[in-house]
Amino acid sequence: MPPLSANRRIAAGLLVNLLASICIVFINKWIYVHYGFPNMTLTLVHFLVTWLGILVCHQMDVFAPKSLPLRRIVWLALSFCGFVVFTNLSLQNNAVGTYQLAKAMTTPAIVLIQTCCYRQTFSTRIKLTLVPITLGVILNSCYDVRFNLLGTVFAALGVVVTSFYQVWVGAKQHELQVNSMQLLYYQAPLSSAFLLGVVPVFEPLTGDGGIFGPWSLPALLTVLLSGLVAFLVNLSIYWIIGNTSAVTYNMFGHFKFCITLIGGYLLFHDPLSLNQALGILCTLVGILSYTHFKLAEQEESKSRLAQRP
Repeated sequence: MPPLSANRRIAAGLLVNLLASICIVFINKWIYVHYGFPNMTLTLVHFLVTWLGILVCHQMDVFAPKSLPLRRIVWLALSFCGFVVFTNLSLQNNAVGTYQLAKAMTTPAIVLIQTCCYRQTFSTRIKLTLVPITLGVILNSCYDVRFNLLGTVFAALGVVVTSFYQVWVGAKQHELQVNSMQLLYYQAPLSSAFLLGVVPVFEPLTGDGGIFGPWSLPALLTVLLSGLVAFLVNLSIYWIIGNTSAVTYNMFGHFKFCITLIGGYLLFHDPLSLNQALGILCTLVGILSYTHFKLAEQEESKSRLAQRP
């Protein structure tokens, strides 16, 4: 049994991740609703703060960087820009509930990509869990009174780019023999450079809604807070998985999923119909089933490997 101090550290890490993951959604939504801060610029702030945070972690010997050729992670850095920008645009143009449920479609999309592009096979029970996830998202969208075409397009693009990004992250970690933080050490500044080049093209520099404002002090402080929270989300994810297990993190993720949905309806007064509630429940059942079967298959695979002579 781990000592009490270790239990307290794990509990503190879970609490930090819970608060940061939920807060980042609501802070970003608040920035869009009340300040109208430009989306790509907010994403750039997140990347820069994450990069600075990673540099601080390196100086504190949290991890050791590994030399990587930038040309081998260019597409990964571009997809990193795309998935954050499109998911933020989805949050900006959709209700929090619709935004959160749309993200659940990443799982079916990843399965489809890995099946078609990487010839990876999945068991029948894993494929069947994708049915309630998809039906739940469709049911919620059909009865969302704030449903709009632009928000749907951004949500769909966010799912596609995020799915490719997550697949490529796994492939690159295996190919380059690096962990997540070593990859992020190069990926974050490269993504920042890409965004820095395109932000002036798509967003005004000055005036109302421009990058350089004028912005009120509360708006700037909220944007900075958003960047700090985004870094805490990334850092706490790695720490939790490293100090507990994938099972703990996945099950904890479902708890955050429910709280984020409830918080969206309470804080931003998003209307919730009975059919939407059923859609949310359907999606949650699918996610829980997928995680349960996926982790069970991983354990079975480890057991078979351990039994080999």
